[in-house]
Amino acid sequence: MPLFTEIDLATAVGGQITAVAPGSVAAKIGLKPGDELLAINDSRVQDVIDVQFYSAEETLELLVRRGDELLLFEAERAYNQTLGLEFAHPTFDTDIRRCNNLCEFCFVLQMAPKFRRTLYIKDDDYRYSFLFGHFVTLTNLSEHDWWRIEHMRLSPLYVSVHVTDLEMRRRFLRNPTAPDILAQLRWLAERHIQVHTQLVIVPEFSDGPWLERSIRELAELWPAVQSISVVPVGLTKQHKYGMRPHTPAEAAATLDFVEALQPHYLTRFGVRFVYPTDEWYLVTGRTVPPQEAYDGQQLQENGLGMVRDFLDDWAALQEEIATWQAEMGRMCPDSGYERVTLVTGMLFAEVLRETAVVFAALTGVNIHVQPIVNERLGATITVAGLLMGQDVLHQLERADYGDLVVLPRVMFDHPDTIALDDLSPQEMANRLNRPVALADTLADVWDALLSVSQVLYSPGVPAPGAIDLRVLPTGDLASNAHLS
Repeated sequence: MPLFTEIDLATAVGGQITAVAPGSVAAKIGLKPGDELLAINDSRVQDVIDVQFYSAEETLELLVRRGDELLLFEAERAYNQTLGLEFAHPTFDTDIRRCNNLCEFCFVLQMAPKFRRTLYIKDDDYRYSFLFGHFVTLTNLSEHDWWRIEHMRLSPLYVSVHVTDLEMRRRFLRNPTAPDILAQLRWLAERHIQVHTQLVIVPEFSDGPWLERSIRELAELWPAVQSISVVPVGLTKQHKYGMRPHTPAEAAATLDFVEALQPHYLTRFGVRFVYPTDEWYLVTGRTVPPQEAYDGQQLQENGLGMVRDFLDDWAALQEEIATWQAEMGRMCPDSGYERVTLVTGMLFAEVLRETAVVFAALTGVNIHVQPIVNERLGATITVAGLLMGQDVLHQLERADYGDLVVLPRVMFDHPDTIALDDLSPQEMANRLNRPVALADTLADVWDALLSVSQVLYSPGVPAPGAIDLRVLPTGDLASNAHLS
């Protein structure tokens, strides 16, 4: 049995198993949902990273708590065969590591009052960075954390740098003891740990020469530093520290500066290395770059390339619609939805309008695009992912929203698949007294017209078999630029 003392075993917190894959190693040895995995081969497990790392051996001993019993299971696994376990949380010792910074542009510090408690948690967990691509500051790591990053090869990580100068970064984070980020990145580079970085740009603070210097110093760490996302600051109406968003002219100047650097790095590194997020293009009214301009970087969750993905998906959909029409001999499916309202944030509205006009002409469906002003957080918050259900309901009262309302699915990519103000898609359908479909792309709208959407909610009793949004990948009908 793993070498824990009785006190260790009594107080140990493990991973609560929620599912066991049929035919998996875990299923064959008899693990069950509800079991608590405490250790693998004499090593305590504190998160799914430990489970992946310590279960890489061919011969395994798993210590499990089942009710009041401690059970030891032995297993043999083939190369590349996983245990087949799902857990209630990816971290077992604590739900998520808290941030020790007080950034003036932090979204949590700008949150309006009277939301649910979880929205006021400042997360900054390097494990979520490795597992899910969350950007972290690296200011709260222990020696053991650094040991794990090195020995478990936790690569790539996603790091919020913002500005490379030590004293300026400490001011930016409002953390006088924040370590030197360049020294930390060099340490990672020496151990061949790759990182993707982001710089949140605040006018008259981290722009201009600070931006130029930060990019230059991060480029010196290529290839360990794989990319830089340049992100405009986002500020709610609760912001109280005197920062301000970019003017269109400032956004254009920043975009010009970053794009001018890309040919240099493309020649030097083979990739453009520094990338403006979508919001710069939308604010300035410029066309987003083609897919090849992103060099295969998968940074859509940071607002990079999401609009291009939407437009490319739309181009493919037009061919699909033409094929369907040729086969069926009519313009539009017989779904009964003759008038459709597409809801989005203010930032993406113009792009969506332009594509919706063509979509309407192709299908004969009357389509209205309804941009929503974020009244709760303030008009400066323009992304669809931060829309409030109540704002949508209130502003749709003044619109003729027809037979079907399509909401951006990213509104509900929050815990328990509810909007920030706790409204669910089903509640939205009930309040609107209209069917509500969720969409990431116009292909999802087409699916609703075909009556094959998996995320369609009718007013009243939920339809049987309605899909759990948590099993779907994250997406957006808009560019979801980061606020922190």
